[in-house]
Amino acid sequence: MAEDTNDDENVEPNLRSTGELLRRAREQKNLSLEDIAKKTRIPHRHLASIESGDFDALPGRTYAIGFAKSYARSVGLVDASIGTQLRAEMDEQGHGAYEPESSGYAPASRSSVPPSYLAWTAAGIGVLVLVGYLIWRTLILNPSDIAPMADGETAAAVEPAGGTPESQNPVAGTAAPSSEGTVVLTATEPVWMKIYDAEGERLFENEMAPGDTFTVPADANDPQILTGRPDALTVTIDGQVVPQLGTAERTIKDVGVSAKALLARESESNPAADLSSE
Repeated sequence: MAEDTNDDENVEPNLRSTGELLRRAREQKNLSLEDIAKKTRIPHRHLASIESGDFDALPGRTYAIGFAKSYARSVGLVDASIGTQLRAEMDEQGHGAYEPESSGYAPASRSSVPPSYLAWTAAGIGVLVLVGYLIWRTLILNPSDIAPMADGETAAAVEPAGGTPESQNPVAGTAAPSSEGTVVLTATEPVWMKIYDAEGERLFENEMAPGDTFTVPADANDPQILTGRPDALTVTIDGQVVPQLGTAERTIKDVGVSAKALLARESESNPAADLSSE
Protein backbone atom coordinates (compact mmCIF):
# COMPACT_ATOMS: atom_id res chain seq x y z
CA MET A 1 0.00 0.00 0.00
CA ALA A 2 2.81 2.42 0.89
CA GLU A 3 4.37 1.86 -2.53
CA ASP A 4 1.09 2.79 -4.26
CA THR A 5 0.86 5.97 -2.17
CA ASN A 6 4.35 7.05 -3.21
CA ASP A 7 3.52 6.41 -6.85
CA ASP A 8 0.41 8.60 -6.57
CA GLU A 9 2.45 11.43 -5.01
CA ASN A 10 4.99 11.23 -7.85
CA VAL A 11 2.27 11.37 -10.51
CA GLU A 12 0.11 14.09 -8.92
CA PRO A 13 2.27 17.10 -9.95
CA ASN A 14 2.02 16.09 -13.60
CA LEU A 15 -1.77 15.91 -13.34
CA ARG A 16 -2.16 19.40 -11.98
CA SER A 17 -4.01 21.85 -14.24
CA THR A 18 -2.30 24.90 -15.64
CA GLY A 19 -4.38 27.12 -13.38
CA GLU A 20 -3.42 25.12 -10.32
CA LEU A 21 0.30 25.35 -11.18
CA LEU A 22 0.04 29.10 -11.59
CA ARG A 23 -1.95 29.52 -8.39
CA ARG A 24 0.54 27.50 -6.31
CA ALA A 25 3.49 29.41 -7.76
CA ARG A 26 1.75 32.67 -6.94
CA GLU A 27 0.98 31.62 -3.37
CA GLN A 28 4.58 30.49 -2.84
CA LYS A 29 5.66 34.02 -3.65
CA ASN A 30 2.97 35.47 -1.33
CA LEU A 31 1.35 37.31 -4.20
CA SER A 32 -2.35 38.02 -4.67
CA LEU A 33 -4.24 38.09 -7.95
CA GLU A 34 -4.30 41.87 -7.60
CA ASP A 35 -0.49 41.85 -7.49
CA ILE A 36 -0.32 39.76 -10.66
CA ALA A 37 -2.88 41.99 -12.38
CA LYS A 38 -0.76 45.06 -11.61
CA LYS A 39 2.44 43.40 -12.87
CA THR A 40 0.96 41.96 -16.07
CA ARG A 41 -1.81 44.52 -16.69
CA ILE A 42 -4.20 41.63 -17.26
CA PRO A 43 -7.70 42.10 -15.79
CA HIS A 44 -8.20 40.37 -12.43
CA ARG A 45 -11.24 38.45 -13.73
CA HIS A 46 -9.20 36.88 -16.56
CA LEU A 47 -6.49 35.74 -14.14
CA ALA A 48 -9.14 34.18 -11.90
CA SER A 49 -10.65 32.39 -14.92
CA ILE A 50 -7.25 30.93 -15.85
CA GLU A 51 -6.70 29.65 -12.31
CA SER A 52 -10.15 28.05 -12.20
CA GLY A 53 -9.93 26.68 -15.75
CA ASP A 54 -13.01 28.64 -16.83
CA PHE A 55 -11.85 29.15 -20.42
CA ASP A 56 -15.31 30.11 -21.63
CA ALA A 57 -14.98 33.35 -19.65
CA LEU A 58 -11.82 34.35 -21.52
CA PRO A 59 -11.92 36.43 -24.74
CA GLY A 60 -10.47 33.60 -26.86
CA ARG A 61 -7.97 30.76 -27.09
CA THR A 62 -5.10 32.93 -28.28
CA TYR A 63 -5.67 35.49 -25.54
CA ALA A 64 -5.93 32.76 -22.89
CA ILE A 65 -2.52 31.34 -23.86
CA GLY A 66 -0.98 34.80 -23.92
CA PHE A 67 -2.46 35.63 -20.50
CA ALA A 68 -1.17 32.37 -19.02
CA LYS A 69 2.35 32.85 -20.37
CA SER A 70 2.51 36.38 -18.99
CA TYR A 71 1.19 35.10 -15.64
CA ALA A 72 3.87 32.37 -15.65
CA ARG A 73 6.70 34.86 -16.18
CA SER A 74 5.47 36.99 -13.30
CA VAL A 75 5.68 34.05 -10.86
CA GLY A 76 8.94 32.55 -12.12
CA LEU A 77 7.59 29.68 -14.25
CA VAL A 78 8.71 28.85 -17.79
CA ASP A 79 6.19 30.58 -20.00
CA ALA A 80 6.74 28.24 -22.98
CA SER A 81 5.96 25.19 -20.85
CA ILE A 82 2.85 26.80 -19.42
CA GLY A 83 1.72 27.80 -22.91
CA THR A 84 2.18 24.26 -24.23
CA GLN A 85 0.37 22.72 -21.26
CA LEU A 86 -2.55 25.14 -21.49
CA ARG A 87 -2.86 24.60 -25.23
CA ALA A 88 -3.09 20.86 -24.72
CA GLU A 89 -5.53 21.34 -21.86
CA MET A 90 -7.80 23.51 -24.02
CA ASP A 91 -7.59 21.02 -26.89
CA GLU A 92 -8.80 18.27 -24.56
CA GLN A 93 -11.75 20.44 -23.55
CA GLY A 94 -12.60 21.32 -27.15
CA HIS A 95 -11.61 24.98 -27.05
CA GLY A 96 -10.57 25.41 -30.69
CA ALA A 97 -7.72 24.23 -32.83
CA TYR A 98 -4.10 25.29 -32.57
CA GLU A 99 -3.37 28.90 -33.41
CA PRO A 100 0.12 30.31 -34.15
CA GLU A 101 1.61 32.06 -31.15
CA SER A 102 2.61 35.00 -33.31
CA SER A 103 -1.05 36.06 -33.32
CA GLY A 104 -1.31 35.71 -29.55
CA TYR A 105 -1.84 38.30 -26.90
CA ALA A 106 1.15 40.42 -25.97
CA PRO A 107 0.55 42.31 -22.72
CA ALA A 108 1.36 45.97 -23.08
CA SER A 109 4.63 47.14 -21.64
CA ARG A 110 4.40 50.16 -19.38
CA SER A 111 7.41 51.64 -21.17
CA SER A 112 5.60 51.43 -24.52
CA VAL A 113 2.55 53.35 -23.30
CA PRO A 114 3.07 57.11 -23.74
CA PRO A 115 2.52 59.13 -20.55
CA SER A 116 -0.77 60.97 -20.34
CA TYR A 117 0.93 64.38 -20.10
CA LEU A 118 2.21 63.95 -23.68
CA ALA A 119 -1.35 63.53 -24.93
CA TRP A 120 -2.47 66.62 -23.03
CA THR A 121 0.51 68.59 -24.34
CA ALA A 122 -0.26 67.59 -27.92
CA ALA A 123 -3.91 68.54 -27.46
CA GLY A 124 -2.93 71.91 -26.00
CA ILE A 125 -0.61 72.64 -28.93
CA GLY A 126 -3.38 71.74 -31.34
CA VAL A 127 -5.78 74.16 -29.65
CA LEU A 128 -3.20 76.97 -29.70
CA VAL A 129 -2.51 76.41 -33.40
CA LEU A 130 -6.23 76.50 -34.18
CA VAL A 131 -6.81 79.69 -32.17
CA GLY A 132 -3.80 81.34 -33.77
CA TYR A 133 -5.04 80.46 -37.24
CA LEU A 134 -8.52 81.82 -36.55
CA ILE A 135 -7.13 85.11 -35.24
CA TRP A 136 -4.78 85.40 -38.22
CA ARG A 137 -7.59 84.62 -40.65
CA THR A 138 -9.85 87.22 -39.07
CA LEU A 139 -7.30 90.00 -38.93
CA ILE A 140 -5.27 89.03 -42.00
CA LEU A 141 -2.58 90.76 -40.03
CA ASN A 142 0.42 92.05 -41.93
CA PRO A 143 2.62 94.39 -39.86
CA SER A 144 3.48 96.46 -42.94
CA ASP A 145 -0.22 97.13 -43.52
CA ILE A 146 -0.88 98.58 -40.05
CA ALA A 147 -1.06 102.32 -40.36
CA PRO A 148 -1.30 104.14 -37.00
CA MET A 149 -3.36 107.29 -37.52
CA ALA A 150 -4.30 110.16 -35.30
CA ASP A 151 -7.71 111.88 -35.36
CA GLY A 152 -8.14 114.01 -38.47
CA GLU A 153 -5.84 111.96 -40.77
CA THR A 154 -7.26 110.65 -44.00
CA ALA A 155 -6.28 107.00 -43.45
CA ALA A 156 -4.92 106.83 -47.01
CA ALA A 157 -3.04 103.63 -46.12
CA VAL A 158 -6.28 101.71 -45.80
CA GLU A 159 -8.22 103.26 -48.68
CA PRO A 160 -7.70 102.73 -52.41
CA ALA A 161 -6.48 105.57 -54.60
CA GLY A 162 -9.20 107.93 -55.68
CA GLY A 163 -10.70 108.47 -52.25
CA THR A 164 -14.13 107.43 -51.00
CA PRO A 165 -16.75 106.72 -53.71
CA GLU A 166 -19.61 109.19 -53.71
CA SER A 167 -22.01 106.29 -53.25
CA GLN A 168 -20.48 105.86 -49.79
CA ASN A 169 -21.16 109.44 -48.78
CA PRO A 170 -24.95 109.53 -48.39
CA VAL A 171 -24.74 112.48 -46.01
CA ALA A 172 -24.39 114.93 -48.91
CA GLY A 173 -27.53 117.01 -49.21
CA THR A 174 -28.78 116.09 -45.74
CA ALA A 175 -28.46 117.78 -42.37
CA ALA A 176 -24.93 117.44 -41.04
CA PRO A 177 -24.57 115.10 -38.04
CA SER A 178 -23.34 116.59 -34.80
CA SER A 179 -19.79 116.19 -33.56
CA GLU A 180 -21.41 115.15 -30.28
CA GLY A 181 -23.61 112.58 -32.03
CA THR A 182 -23.92 108.88 -31.27
CA VAL A 183 -21.61 106.61 -33.28
CA VAL A 184 -22.80 103.09 -34.11
CA LEU A 185 -20.69 100.42 -35.85
CA THR A 186 -22.70 97.73 -37.66
CA ALA A 187 -21.19 94.53 -39.08
CA THR A 188 -22.16 93.64 -42.64
CA GLU A 189 -19.96 90.51 -42.65
CA PRO A 190 -18.24 88.49 -39.92
CA VAL A 191 -15.60 90.82 -38.51
CA TRP A 192 -13.38 90.99 -35.45
CA MET A 193 -12.73 94.40 -33.94
CA LYS A 194 -11.32 95.98 -30.83
CA ILE A 195 -12.37 99.41 -29.49
CA TYR A 196 -10.14 101.10 -26.90
CA ASP A 197 -9.62 104.57 -25.48
CA ALA A 198 -6.61 106.90 -25.44
CA GLU A 199 -5.23 105.14 -22.35
CA GLY A 200 -5.41 101.75 -24.07
CA GLU A 201 -8.32 100.56 -21.94
CA ARG A 202 -10.41 98.04 -23.87
CA LEU A 203 -14.01 99.09 -24.43
CA PHE A 204 -14.97 96.20 -26.73
CA GLU A 205 -13.23 93.20 -28.29
CA ASN A 206 -15.06 90.41 -30.06
CA GLU A 207 -16.03 88.93 -33.40
CA MET A 208 -19.28 90.35 -34.70
CA ALA A 209 -21.76 88.54 -36.90
CA PRO A 210 -23.60 90.29 -39.74
CA GLY A 211 -26.17 92.64 -38.23
CA ASP A 212 -24.41 92.97 -34.86
CA THR A 213 -23.91 96.54 -33.67
CA PHE A 214 -21.72 98.37 -31.19
CA THR A 215 -22.48 101.86 -29.89
CA VAL A 216 -19.35 103.86 -29.05
CA PRO A 217 -19.72 105.22 -25.50
CA ALA A 218 -20.36 108.97 -25.63
CA ASP A 219 -18.07 109.57 -22.63
CA ALA A 220 -15.15 107.51 -23.98
CA ASN A 221 -11.80 109.32 -24.06
CA ASP A 222 -10.75 109.41 -27.73
CA PRO A 223 -12.13 105.94 -28.69
CA GLN A 224 -10.12 104.16 -31.42
CA ILE A 225 -10.42 100.93 -33.43
CA LEU A 226 -8.27 97.99 -34.49
CA THR A 227 -9.67 95.61 -37.13
CA GLY A 228 -8.60 93.66 -40.17
CA ARG A 229 -11.90 94.15 -42.00
CA PRO A 230 -12.84 97.85 -42.04
CA ASP A 231 -14.76 97.16 -45.24
CA ALA A 232 -17.16 94.94 -43.26
CA LEU A 233 -18.34 97.77 -40.99
CA THR A 234 -20.98 100.41 -41.60
CA VAL A 235 -20.49 103.57 -39.51
CA THR A 236 -23.33 105.93 -38.62
CA ILE A 237 -23.57 109.14 -36.59
CA ASP A 238 -27.06 109.76 -35.23
CA GLY A 239 -28.35 107.29 -37.81
CA GLN A 240 -26.62 108.93 -40.79
CA VAL A 241 -24.10 106.77 -42.66
CA VAL A 242 -20.62 108.22 -42.97
CA PRO A 243 -17.77 106.94 -45.18
CA GLN A 244 -16.31 103.56 -44.28
CA LEU A 245 -13.17 103.34 -42.20
CA GLY A 246 -11.60 101.45 -45.07
CA THR A 247 -12.69 99.82 -48.32
CA ALA A 248 -10.40 96.79 -48.39
CA GLU A 249 -9.41 93.81 -46.25
CA ARG A 250 -6.51 95.62 -44.71
CA THR A 251 -5.74 96.10 -41.04
CA ILE A 252 -6.26 99.53 -39.52
CA LYS A 253 -5.13 100.62 -36.08
CA ASP A 254 -5.53 103.70 -33.87
CA VAL A 255 -8.29 105.14 -36.04
CA GLY A 256 -10.56 107.47 -34.06
CA VAL A 257 -14.24 106.47 -33.99
CA SER A 258 -15.72 109.35 -31.99
CA ALA A 259 -18.20 111.53 -33.90
CA LYS A 260 -15.74 114.40 -33.83
CA ALA A 261 -12.88 112.28 -35.21
CA LEU A 262 -15.04 110.74 -37.94
CA LEU A 263 -16.36 114.12 -39.09
CA ALA A 264 -12.86 115.66 -39.07
CA ARG A 265 -11.54 112.72 -41.07
CA GLU A 266 -14.33 113.01 -43.61
CA SER A 267 -13.89 116.75 -43.94
CA GLU A 268 -10.19 116.39 -44.72
CA SER A 269 -10.76 113.56 -47.21
CA ASN A 270 -13.51 115.57 -48.94
CA PRO A 271 -12.79 119.30 -48.52
CA ALA A 272 -15.87 120.25 -50.58
CA ALA A 273 -18.18 118.66 -48.05
CA ASP A 274 -19.41 120.94 -45.29
CA LEU A 275 -19.99 118.66 -42.34
CA SER A 276 -19.39 121.13 -39.56
CA SER A 277 -22.18 121.76 -37.13
CA GLU A 278 -24.17 124.92 -37.76
